[in-house]
Amino acid sequence: MKKSINITLSLLLCLLINTSYSQTNIISTNPIAEQIMLGNYSPSSYPASVLINNPDSIVNGINANVSPDSLKSYIFKLASFQNRNTGADTTSSTIGIGAARKWVFSKFQEISAENNNRLVTSYLQFDQQICNVTRHKNIFSVLPGTDTTNNQIIIIEAHLDSRCSAPCDSLCLAEGIEDNASGTALVIELARIMSRYTYKNTIVFMATIGEEQGLFGANAFAQYATNKGIQIDAVFNNDVIGGVICGQTSSAPSCPGLNDIDSLQVRLFSNGGFNSKNKQLSRFIKLEYKEELLSEVAVPMLLTIMSAEDRTGRGGDHIPFRQQGFAAMRFTSANEHGDASNGPGYTDRQHTSDDIIGIDTNNDQIIDSFFIDFNYLARNTVINGVASAMVAIGPLSPDLNVSAINGGGIKVTVTNQTQYQEYRIAVRTVTNDWDSLYTTSSLTDTVYPPFNGVYFVSIASVDSLGIESLFSREILVLPTGVSEFEEKKADYELLQNRPNPFDETTIISVKRNNMELTQRAEIVIMDSQGKIINKLPIELNNEINEVVYYHGYGKIGMYSYSLVVDGKIVSTKQMVFAN
Repeated sequence: MKKSINITLSLLLCLLINTSYSQTNIISTNPIAEQIMLGNYSPSSYPASVLINNPDSIVNGINANVSPDSLKSYIFKLASFQNRNTGADTTSSTIGIGAARKWVFSKFQEISAENNNRLVTSYLQFDQQICNVTRHKNIFSVLPGTDTTNNQIIIIEAHLDSRCSAPCDSLCLAEGIEDNASGTALVIELARIMSRYTYKNTIVFMATIGEEQGLFGANAFAQYATNKGIQIDAVFNNDVIGGVICGQTSSAPSCPGLNDIDSLQVRLFSNGGFNSKNKQLSRFIKLEYKEELLSEVAVPMLLTIMSAEDRTGRGGDHIPFRQQGFAAMRFTSANEHGDASNGPGYTDRQHTSDDIIGIDTNNDQIIDSFFIDFNYLARNTVINGVASAMVAIGPLSPDLNVSAINGGGIKVTVTNQTQYQEYRIAVRTVTNDWDSLYTTSSLTDTVYPPFNGVYFVSIASVDSLGIESLFSREILVLPTGVSEFEEKKADYELLQNRPNPFDETTIISVKRNNMELTQRAEIVIMDSQGKIINKLPIELNNEINEVVYYHGYGKIGMYSYSLVVDGKIVSTKQMVFAN
């Protein structure tokens, strides 16, 4: 154990030494790309060869044309650069991060040339000391939208860089296939397919660097967007998205055990619970899959909305965007090969020289057993493409007022973006998913959910083609005559954990009634025998305050949790461990 701790501390020290300077001189090397993202362009300058903007045509086109073979070819090419560490060679034309960046840039340009030169490609250049290299570049390509009055852009991204156990080892074999050639290939393939179609909003396809040393490429773009006033509607981050094999270790919440195979599920990670634009984005993605794709696909997929923002102790490129206030989420495979701990006895592939495409099992010099499932990666690519396309062609998001009425009803009034003929009201209770969706043609309507409890209510606009917007903020409502709260007059009320029952993580919330009080408190978790198994600090600063509790895979049974303020138990509830 001491040796593992020392390794962790040494890696942290390495990161501190090699990233000691803040990002400066963040610029787009192509000024035209920047102006497009700001809305300063003429859409007529970027026409498609054939105008295709109908939602059904776009959905069917993405579903039919994403190619497992194309994804495979990109991944083989990315593997050929041998080491894509942020601090690797930038001068060679065949190996290192410099060669990899140039190839991605040229690939975007090639795709643009095939599509009437519609993509405008650029580097996002920034200066920062990372792994003894001072200048770094993301690669991004901009597909201009047709509506310059709404300058919200959509970003589909993945990190290009790879690593071995040491964060700045630029000489090891670091093909980084699962982590993250798989995500980079997905972004390139969507640039190829989606640039055939026309959208109202601008879409940006991006490959970042510096992720493995601290999310620096994503942070640079998020900071750049904030500095320039570029408005980002949604960020789709793809990281570890093509593998299906579970390793001996895996960052929780994840797969059940060594060599378990799951090619039918993808995890959607995002920050927050109640009133989180990030969770709302994840819910929207799942809704679009159910309503636009599920009936059309040959192999159905399970989209699992995770409670946590990322795997335990891990992070990804969606986080810097969320920190800047943009809606952002992460797609990750259901199974991944390792937790990147790289300590004694670590045998998994993630963050090692073994993160390769596959192996030659019969010694004929041809790889015939793959660690990436290219059909699975293609299905995840389609899910990304369809959801981002619906955001890019959909209407503006509305706002709402909500109140409870007698008989268990919820009165909903649209207060903003009232010009649409229809709206969709979403209601959820104990899960991360919406429980019920209602369509209304009125600006004020009442719905009656078929269950009792605390409701979380939001709304979306629906355009004339039946495409919904991203959903609004959530409002918490307690229907008349229904009480979940144990102490109605308490300053703080402990709410039921959500989701409940749950798998590996759950969100525990506290409602603050006395807005003049701001206190520190803790959530105390106890097993069925009353033994304390965890304590979670919680800040009671907002109306709804949340903590994420991770209990681990394979736990089953009834547990309790208490809100403790100033050493006194305020309230206690029960929760179910369901896996």
